[in-house]
Amino acid sequence: MELVKSLHFSLAMTSVLLFSYRFILLMRKPEKLKQKWLKILPHVVDTFLLIFGITLMISFSFYPTQHDWMLEKLLAIFAYIFTGFYTLKWARTNAMKYLGYLGALGWFILIVKLAITHQTMFF
Repeated sequence: MELVKSLHFSLAMTSVLLFSYRFILLMRKPEKLKQKWLKILPHVVDTFLLIFGITLMISFSFYPTQHDWMLEKLLAIFAYIFTGFYTLKWARTNAMKYLGYLGALGWFILIVKLAITHQTMFF
């Protein structure tokens, strides 16, 4: 199970690094975002991240209906995805792009905090 944890952690870091790289490109060289590997790789990484996350949740019986921190983590994941999507696709001004990026990083930090401490912040 330690291998699955390590893979999940590595994929989470890769996911946020890819998001950050795409944000940098968006702000400096948006035409480079059309590269095929940048359209495919983040989805592959996030799919495996989700698979390993579900595997860990089931293995340790950390069900959202029984553990408030897991429910909060899932809600934070949805918020991270939405904020990231907003940042890369919908935000029109640079200020809104930066705000969205910082918001997404904030949600990511909350996700990591919940994964480590199992202590809720909002519930």
